[in-house]
Amino acid sequence: MSTAVLPSPVAFPDASGAAALDLHPLAGRIGAEVRGVRLSGQLAPETFAAVKAALLRHKVLFFRGQQHLDDAEHEAFGRLFGPIEPHPTVPSPDGRTLLELDSRHGGRANSWHTDVTFDVAPPQIGILRAVTLPAVGGDTVWANTVAGYDSLPAPLQAMAATLRAVHGNDYDYAAVRADGGDEEGRKRYREVFTSTLFEAEHPVVRVHPETGERALLLGHFAKRLVGYSTHDSQRLIEILTGHILRLEHTVRWGWNEGDVAVWDNRATQHYAVNDYGDAHRVVRRVTVSGDVPVGVDGRRSTKIR
Repeated sequence: MSTAVLPSPVAFPDASGAAALDLHPLAGRIGAEVRGVRLSGQLAPETFAAVKAALLRHKVLFFRGQQHLDDAEHEAFGRLFGPIEPHPTVPSPDGRTLLELDSRHGGRANSWHTDVTFDVAPPQIGILRAVTLPAVGGDTVWANTVAGYDSLPAPLQAMAATLRAVHGNDYDYAAVRADGGDEEGRKRYREVFTSTLFEAEHPVVRVHPETGERALLLGHFAKRLVGYSTHDSQRLIEILTGHILRLEHTVRWGWNEGDVAVWDNRATQHYAVNDYGDAHRVVRRVTVSGDVPVGVDGRRSTKIR
């Protein structure tokens, strides 16, 4: 007899007073394109409220034709969500908070991850802008980690809620399995990325602070489960990750220059597909500061180092 799976308790914030969006869902469980919105730091409050409500529901939003955005306006749009922050280990050469991922200098994030989970308070929102693209390839795929949790059988949900994982930045997504590009550049990028070692302990199931949904908090920065051997940790993480990455929980975006993607880092993982060889790809990301995750049992994440 099959075990019923209970969905995450959901209480989406009231979107009354928000503007109507021209919204086009792209997949059944994650992702929507927003048309007719010109992004900026001066976005009308009712339009921003609608964008925020759509983001919480769809987890990742896509905006075509945003070529008017420069770095400063990209940052200004990010500040509508909250304070923005630089990457903790990769400084911007011009002092801005943006992180540039350049395929010729190690910037190939070709592994499933939630951003910066090695920090005790990972970012809440990521905003990525396409600057230079290959003629073919270079798509990005997002997965819904709430749907991943919801798809677990009830006994696995209960077990996952008791687990905690150690995350560290000594796994470098921008260099591992990075075929193509400058090998020396990847080595330098890794040296910078791990110049200061970070580790944090997070609940494997976090409660979303705005919706109350339960999401699996894993990704490639998750090194081991607390209280489990390396072997058992890997097996359990693989089982849980397999549910996150089921195809019906994903959406794939084919970029045009000037496109912008906005995702809820508290409810997603993503993967930049490295299928474009030595072609040039440059994207820039603004990161919105996040909160310390809280587990189903009320325990907060803790900083290790």
